[in-house]
Amino acid sequence: GTSLSGQAVTDSVLLVLGENWQQREVRGLGEQIRLQPGVIGAQANRALTKFQRKIGPDPASINSCKIGGIVANNASGMCCGTAHNSFNTLAAMRVVLFDGTVLDTEDPASVTAFKLSHSALLTELELLARQTRADTALTDKIRHKYRLKNTTGFSLNALTEFTDPIDILTHLMVGSEGCLGFISAVTYNTVPDYPHRASALWVFPSVESCCRAVSVLKTAPVSAVELLDRRSLRSVQNKAGMPSWVSTLSDNACALLIESTAASNNLLQQQLLQLTALLPQFELEQQVAFSSDPGVYNQLWAIRKGTFPAVGAVRKTGTTVIIEDVTFPLAQLAEGVSRLQQLFDKYYYTEAIIFGHALEGNLHFVFTQGFDDATQVARYDAFMQDVAALVATEFGGSLKAEHGTGRNMAPFVELEWGTEAYQLMWRIKHLLDPQHILNPDVVLSHNPQLHLQNLKPLPATNPLVDKCIECGFCEPVCPSRNLTLTPRQRIVTQREISRLQRSGDEPERLRILQQSYQYKGNDTCAACGMCSSACPVGINTGDLTRHLRAVNNRQWRGVAAFLARHFAAVSTLARFGLSIGRRFSALVPFWHSAMPTANYSVNRVDNKTADANLQPVIYLASCAGRVMAPQVASQDPRTLQQVSANLLKKAGYQLIVPDGINQQCCGMPFQSKGQFAVGSLKQQELEQWLLQVSNNGQWPVFSDSSPCSLTLKGQLDSRLNIIDSVDFLHDQVLPKLSITPLTKPIALHITCSASQLGQAQKLQALLSACSNQVVVPQGISCCGFAGDKGFVLPQLNASALSSLKLQVSGCSQGVSSSRTCEIGLSHHSSIEYQHLMYLLDKQSDPIGGKQVLK
Repeated sequence: GTSLSGQAVTDSVLLVLGENWQQREVRGLGEQIRLQPGVIGAQANRALTKFQRKIGPDPASINSCKIGGIVANNASGMCCGTAHNSFNTLAAMRVVLFDGTVLDTEDPASVTAFKLSHSALLTELELLARQTRADTALTDKIRHKYRLKNTTGFSLNALTEFTDPIDILTHLMVGSEGCLGFISAVTYNTVPDYPHRASALWVFPSVESCCRAVSVLKTAPVSAVELLDRRSLRSVQNKAGMPSWVSTLSDNACALLIESTAASNNLLQQQLLQLTALLPQFELEQQVAFSSDPGVYNQLWAIRKGTFPAVGAVRKTGTTVIIEDVTFPLAQLAEGVSRLQQLFDKYYYTEAIIFGHALEGNLHFVFTQGFDDATQVARYDAFMQDVAALVATEFGGSLKAEHGTGRNMAPFVELEWGTEAYQLMWRIKHLLDPQHILNPDVVLSHNPQLHLQNLKPLPATNPLVDKCIECGFCEPVCPSRNLTLTPRQRIVTQREISRLQRSGDEPERLRILQQSYQYKGNDTCAACGMCSSACPVGINTGDLTRHLRAVNNRQWRGVAAFLARHFAAVSTLARFGLSIGRRFSALVPFWHSAMPTANYSVNRVDNKTADANLQPVIYLASCAGRVMAPQVASQDPRTLQQVSANLLKKAGYQLIVPDGINQQCCGMPFQSKGQFAVGSLKQQELEQWLLQVSNNGQWPVFSDSSPCSLTLKGQLDSRLNIIDSVDFLHDQVLPKLSITPLTKPIALHITCSASQLGQAQKLQALLSACSNQVVVPQGISCCGFAGDKGFVLPQLNASALSSLKLQVSGCSQGVSSSRTCEIGLSHHSSIEYQHLMYLLDKQSDPIGGKQVLK
């Protein structure tokens, strides 16, 4: 998890829930969903998509945060408010108490047994609830606090809203951050996920006028209203796609990003008319009117989502990005924003920004902080003391709205709640954790200096990854996440190695870390780059891995150069190896039925022998496609070149396969091993060859493999028009074909390279033309075959695809856009995967039955 407040930091035992804690069960027509704590929030929502339902909490980190953390922090989000958080949408829970007892509130036998074995506990909870409700002042305070977004301390509203001690217990667990028990499963009552939406950006000349509009919008038909102060807008004003006027806004400008959703388009349009009618009462400095165009509203939300990483990207190396999370009463929101900005100036946090969920008075503020000397720590302490006094004492707000109390705010819980409520929380802690073994010092602590101790350093290790803020957004897309390390863990380990190297401390520990990292960090990293697609500051941990490999593999430079000079011969040797392996497969431990056969049929076609009636296209066949033919007993044994030529001919194109193709390489096999010089040399050779055979870029180049296309993107002479097969098929070929779609389900694997090339929608569109049922397995962003690692480290491929077979069990075949990926996909799914061109060729004819002529 992200552990924004230090909830998951310990010097004892930290349990990390992996793939064995990811079961989910949709109930009825999606009205409820049962989830284990290892399920990622977005995965739960994908399971509910066909029912147009979702779980209530919608944190911005929903693509990476897990249900266990969502419930244990009572996380909410942009649309959730307080009505749809975990506390208010909880239907049932299975919890493990400090003594090992399991209570499952969906199981009557479990409840009956628990009432017998823990009658004293339940009686004490009933007594606490009665005493709390009898105290009018305390009850009023609790109800006031939970009219706001509030996760400071334990959920005392469990004592005021429920009388059944079982309900009290389960709702105390919500927001308890592992301090009262372990939540091993939860059942949510789901909420509607309306398919029609529109967004707008209204920019006001001042914070005051902006917050007055929030009060009006509170009763309007909106699902989300996000506030962005001028500093946050300034942090993203130079990003691609931003309106040019953002940089010219006045210094006091403040914006609202507004979204309205509805079950039907007609209803949405009615709501937009209501919202537009409000405009005359506001003074706006700029606006982007409501739009239901995904291109427009996605760009608007990119503004909001880009603010946090914008601060992280410019932070000084060695400093930490801190995001705090407070709530002001809505009537005092404007003053709260202004007073926070004054504190930023007082303590010289010039980079600090404010954004948040305006309808709830919930503000996030982000700043960078160094902890490497006493002066910096003292500044941080003074700032936090002032923030606590401002929010909790002066305004009666919440110091933690949705990020959880953790360790960082534990010293301030009594300040916010007062002594009576604070002692009530301690009574709950003593009752449910009498030995104080569950997450000690989290939420409640007797240490007033806790927020200044055991501060987590972010030491420099390598400029390629030094901007990492250790948020963990990268982890769900990493193919090695269930085998060895994730990108975040690789960076954390490298930071510790660098720290130990500089300090000279613990040489034996340093040796063990370096030795262990070779396999867990280096060897099993696919270097696929998918982590960069999820990282808020764009870090590609694969770049770090390739850099480390360059250092480790220096002695192999000569061998790499030799292989590059004799690449055609190496390809021939690889074909021979496949032939020998097939013949003696029973003696080769890693050989399996999905292994490719050797491709000896690379047919050269030059422009002199090309059909003059067809448009010429230079064929850039990947080395994998040139060496590997389909597996034995393939449903279509043709080579990829044969399929490509036949398919493109239907659309009026002639594949030109020039002499010299067997010596060409995009450079990726060398770059992935850290042999950058040799990789660059092969790219230079390829560039010159392509310029020659394409008549200096006159003819387009058709690249049949997504990994090669990604490697070459932006690297070669701008005169060359290199088009990946997916783009070419979607844009140039598909419109010229007549397709007879299948009615049976076909599995689609979107390779990591295709994903990074932005081809996911095009791949789905191409396959949807060929089949009425497209199955895209969830949770598989990269197959982990990684060029040759599927041969030499098959456990990486097996781990990355561990969930594949079950998800495609109803499919007869699968498609992809990378030959090596298809080997592992076929092996671990028990269905054959081939390039999408095979299926498209099989199901298509030229429009009108004739090929399109030039």
